[in-house]
Amino acid sequence: MWKILRQIARTGTRSEAAPDCDESLRVEAEQIRREVLAILGRALAIRQVDAGSCNGCELEINALDNPYYNLEGLGIRFVASPRHADLLLVTGPVSRNMALAVARTWDATPAPKLVVAVGDCGCDGGIFGTSYATCGPVASVLRVDVAVPGCPPAPIEILRGILTAVRRGRTAASKPK
Repeated sequence: MWKILRQIARTGTRSEAAPDCDESLRVEAEQIRREVLAILGRALAIRQVDAGSCNGCELEINALDNPYYNLEGLGIRFVASPRHADLLLVTGPVSRNMALAVARTWDATPAPKLVVAVGDCGCDGGIFGTSYATCGPVASVLRVDVAVPGCPPAPIEILRGILTAVRRGRTAASKPK
């Protein structure tokens, strides 16, 4: 025990310096917040659906809620019910067991509704592809507005995909039918 304490006293605390703050990210985040509020006039409500992923994309989506990205401060929040959602954020290849649940989630979401497929698996089936266990990409079950590729995509890319979907949804809603 004394040997360990002497070693700790001799070497001190060894750690890396804190990373520098990326000012461009802060400016982009403020622009996103203003744009979401200008487009919707309120917070964007997202329902995240795991359709059979490996949870890599979910880790990156959870990172959006940390203080660095501060999703809640941007006027974007996650909701527990699709009935309160404006956008569905779907990850993973759609497994055959989840196809009906994903379709029901889509049906329960009020119009106008948007869908963002996250990760390579959500975009094109990824390493799972289409097989006896999976229906393949999200687009094989739902109409996808924006696909965010990557395995897994960085949180800022997911955020850009969400904003792209909101922008496209606004322009589609403003076009006469």
